[in-house]
Amino acid sequence: MRDLTVVSLFSGGGGFDIGFKQNGFKTVFATDNWETACKTLETNNISDHIVCSDIREVDFNWIKLREQKIDCLIGGPPCPPYSQTRHYLTQKKDGFEDETSGFAVPEYFRAVEELDPTVFVFENVDGFMFKTHKEALEYVKERSKQLGYKIVFKVINCANYGIPQTRKRFICVGVKGELPDFVFPEETHSNEENSDKLPWVTAGDVMSDYDTITEDEMNQRPGAKHYDLLKEIPPGDNYLFFTEKRGHPNPLFKWKSRYWTFLLKLSPNRPSWTIQASFSNNQGPFHWKNRFLRIEELKRLQTFPDEYHLEGDFKEQWRQLGNAVPPLLSSTLAKKLKELYFVNEEVPLK
Repeated sequence: MRDLTVVSLFSGGGGFDIGFKQNGFKTVFATDNWETACKTLETNNISDHIVCSDIREVDFNWIKLREQKIDCLIGGPPCPPYSQTRHYLTQKKDGFEDETSGFAVPEYFRAVEELDPTVFVFENVDGFMFKTHKEALEYVKERSKQLGYKIVFKVINCANYGIPQTRKRFICVGVKGELPDFVFPEETHSNEENSDKLPWVTAGDVMSDYDTITEDEMNQRPGAKHYDLLKEIPPGDNYLFFTEKRGHPNPLFKWKSRYWTFLLKLSPNRPSWTIQASFSNNQGPFHWKNRFLRIEELKRLQTFPDEYHLEGDFKEQWRQLGNAVPPLLSSTLAKKLKELYFVNEEVPLK
């Protein structure tokens, strides 16, 4: 009996790894370049070995020699070079030319080459499939083919897998050429009327037991100088509520003049919008009771276990959650991978 082995890259707070662990996989090596995230991985015993380092300094050959067989490689290279917001930051380069993380995608495939895993799972923002990032997607296709992997990829909406968040993510699964093609798990939830699937899980479904406001929260002013405006915005709406196009009698903003998340407020009757990595005073989503979200609520929206401990201060914990792959999504993918490629392996279920 043996564990199914996983190597985890750009591990962050460990969301990807949690879902694989729930399905009998064992992370034998995890790495990230952020010390706080690495401490979170250590605190929660995510991996046998955790290396806090620039990925360009990691020797994957050492891992292969130690483990001999790597079943799965997982990871989501930093997404800012491929995000929608990068279009507005004209002073910054995107894709492979990004100064801070443009190297990450090629480094992921260096790991594929040196580790030779049976399968790999690559995650990024949905912008990875935009025409403006064609170079990166073509690289993934060509490099996978060169290394002998067949790939299947798509943009998925996490809400369609029971996650209380309409978080869209690019998922690419590569399998060795002799193996059958990967088939994405069937979606379990839907927002369509008369669907035979379960309805979307809403923010209210998972956050209702946090609905009371604390004394400290009564003194919060989310939205900063626009706090009084935030209080007027209905749940599920944003600053566009105060535009002429929406019929406001005293318009305060021009249509699409701000980021869409500006003064964005959750509705208890639908999933959250994507939780961003950076905490902001005026960029939502905010709670429908006009307060900042709590870390405990972010865990619920990202499907982290309540008891999972995050290191760092409030903003650092927020960043780890906002950057994470929701464990429920990871678990769904891991379960399908196990069913397709490791069903005959005798492994202990964690």
